[in-house]
Parts: sequence; C-alpha cells; structure tokens
Amino acid sequence: MATDLLNISPQLIVLSTTVIVLCLEMARLPRAALWALVVGMLTATGVAVDMLGTDTTAFSTTFRVDALSLWAVIILGPATILFALLGRSELKDSAREGTIYSLMGFSALGAMILAGSGDLMFIVLGLLISTLAGMAMAAHPRNDPSSEGAMKYFIYGSVAGAIMLFGLTFWAGLAGTTLISGINNPDLSSYAVMFGFITLVIGIGYAASLFPVHFWTPDTFEGAPVSIAAYLSVVPKIGALFALAQVVRDLPVSLVDWPLILAVLAALSMTFGNVVALWQDNVIRLLAYSTIAQSGYYLLGVIGVGQSTLAIDSMVVFGVAYLLMNAGAFAITLGEGTRLDDFKGMGKRRPWQAVGMTIFLLSLVGMPPLAGFAGKFLLFGAAIESGYSWLAVVAILNSAISLAVYMRIVVPMFFQEAEDGQIRTYAPGTSFVWISTLALTIAAGIGVQWFLG
Repeated sequence: MATDLLNISPQLIVLSTTVIVLCLEMARLPRAALWALVVGMLTATGVAVDMLGTDTTAFSTTFRVDALSLWAVIILGPATILFALLGRSELKDSAREGTIYSLMGFSALGAMILAGSGDLMFIVLGLLISTLAGMAMAAHPRNDPSSEGAMKYFIYGSVAGAIMLFGLTFWAGLAGTTLISGINNPDLSSYAVMFGFITLVIGIGYAASLFPVHFWTPDTFEGAPVSIAAYLSVVPKIGALFALAQVVRDLPVSLVDWPLILAVLAALSMTFGNVVALWQDNVIRLLAYSTIAQSGYYLLGVIGVGQSTLAIDSMVVFGVAYLLMNAGAFAITLGEGTRLDDFKGMGKRRPWQAVGMTIFLLSLVGMPPLAGFAGKFLLFGAAIESGYSWLAVVAILNSAISLAVYMRIVVPMFFQEAEDGQIRTYAPGTSFVWISTLALTIAAGIGVQWFLG
C-alpha cells in the first residue's frame, strides 16, 4: 500500500492541493487559494518530472504509472496554473473566484486519473470528475449564454456517459474483469469487443470534442468566460486522449480494427472542424471548432500506439505545443475581445500582441519553426509508420484549410482599420500568460527540431 501511494504521489498532491484551495475559498481568501493552487501544481509537476522513466502500476494494476500518466501531470499541472491566472484576470471581481480555482484543480485531477487508467472503472471515475467540474465552471457567471452552454455540456455528457457506461459494463462482463489488460483475450467475440470499443470512443470523444460528439463545444465555449473556455479546450482533451491511448495499447487489432475506426474519426474531426470554422464571426466559436480539428490531429498519435516508435513522443510534444499555443491565443482574445471586428487595426494599436497572436495561429497551423510544427511533424510520422499515409495526407490538407481559417483573424489585425470604441487593457495575469507562452512556443519549436535533427 505504501508503495502504491508513493507511485501516485503526483495525483495525491493535486488532490490535497485542491482540498486546500477549497478550504481557502470557504474562508473567502481567493488570492491565497490561487497561490495554493500554483504551489501545489508546481510541486506535483516537479515530482512527476523526477519520476520520469518509471514504468509500473499501482493498486493491483488498476492504475498505470508510466510515460503517459506522468507526462499528463507535467502538462496539465502548468496548464491549470496558466488558466487560473487567466481566470484571475477575468473573474477577480466575482464572488466565486476561489470556487473556479478549486474546480480547475478537481477537473485536472480527473484528467490525470484518466491518463493513468489501467481499469475501466478508473476511466469512468476520471471522466466523471473532469467533466462534472467542467460543467460547473461553464455555468459561471450564471447568465443565459453560460447556462445554455453548461446545460448542453451536461445533456450531451449524460447521454455519452450513459452509452459508454453501458458498453463498458458489457465489455467487463464479457471479459470477466474490469482491467483494461483483460480485453487482450483472443477468445472474446470480435463483434462484442467492437461494440464496447465504440461506446468507449463515444465517451472519450465527448470529453475530447471529437466529431460527431462535439456538439456541445461551440455553445459551451461561447457562453463560458474566456478563461474557462481555454481550460476546457486543453485539460479534459489531453486526459481523455491519453486514456484512449492506454486502452488501445492492450486492444489487439485481430479483435477489432481500432486504428481504422480512429483514422476515420480523425479525418472527419479535422475536416469538419476546419471547414465549419471558416464561417465563424465569433473568435471563441472559431477557436472552438479549431479544437475539434486539433483533436483529430491528436488521434494520429493514438493510432500509432503499439505500431509506431513515435506515437508516445508525438502525443507528448503535441500536447505541450497545443497547451502553449491555445493558452496564448485565448489570452490575447481575452485582452482584445471575442468578435473578429475587435481585432481590426490591432497591428497598429498593439503591434506586439498582434505579432504574438499571429505566431500562435501559425503554430496551430503547424508552420516551422514553431512548437505546433514539431508536434504535427511527429504526429504525421506516427501515422505514416503505422501504415496510414493517406491519413497523414488528409491532415496536411486540413492544415492548409486551417491556414485560411486563422487568416480570418490575422488579416483584420494588419489590413483593416479599427472601429471606434473603448480600448481594453490587459490584466497582469493575461500579459504574463501570452508573453510566456509566446516565448515557449518559439523556444519549444526550435528546441525539439534541433533535438530531432
């Protein structure tokens, strides 16, 4: 038991931190709650970094302590800090500021549990914790748009969760165990395993905003505060897709052709997200559809698990890159406004922020030498190594479409005159987030390419 607790010490630190943050919120100390969250997440991240290279299990193989689960902590810990700082900038006058910090902590914990799942029940537990906390955050500040978005998040989540739970119960009954490794049994019916896998993908796809269970995403993002939308675009997605990678590691292709199923979903998610984003006039909705497309790209790494030596590396590198460029883009959107018209003339009004936003968007496209290019390069390589060259071609074509999407933001910044209106100011937390993520987006892209070269 003591060894098991040591193995999950990063997750225990996050749990303890979240409880402390909740207590500080009850004492009406939101600033102290923020600092407690920062210190706790940094501590958990440091412990996870120290544990890198560990490959073991905890609690009778129900939780895996491996590269995926440890990197989830390393990515999601700093992610929670960045989005909490954005929340401080946006919600500091709210009576529920501290509550948001505790919900961010709980949602991150759920995503970390998902990423280390070695048992179907851990997938259910992690998904519940992550998404229920996300629903509560999305409902803030209790106006009509946020309530509508949170309700859609809840309704779609309830349906997707019920379908997944039904399928996983069927799966566990068939295999005689809830352990994910128990699925690797050639005596099981391939049709039954396929049914269970499809229901699992529905639940995971809901959390990751994959087509066709993405419908909650645009309305929820638009109705929620920008900092919450930014959080939901990254943290639950990474946890869910890491959990899917844990499942397919033990799922034999002889039972179900899961790479083909995921390849079709990836192609549909990329294409749908990018094409629909072309018609959006609200920047948050545009970025929401962009996250659907980015989930499709991410699946290329999942498809490579067990088939490509680049699979895990591609998921980690793209996860870091996705965090940096998404956090930066949402931070500048928080500072400027959510309409495309708000970005008109930004190149003259705020040249540094305009350049920063352009770099974030080009990184999302996958332009070198930025972090997004390094991540997509590895993802495409994983797909090709796995025998899915056609999917890599689809991904490259979609990257070209995404360039047209993001130019809808870039062109007004530099080639259109600003409308008359009040110039918004950037809070210190917002400025810190976009400046730090900009520097890291450039540095990470150059560093990874130098390392690979």
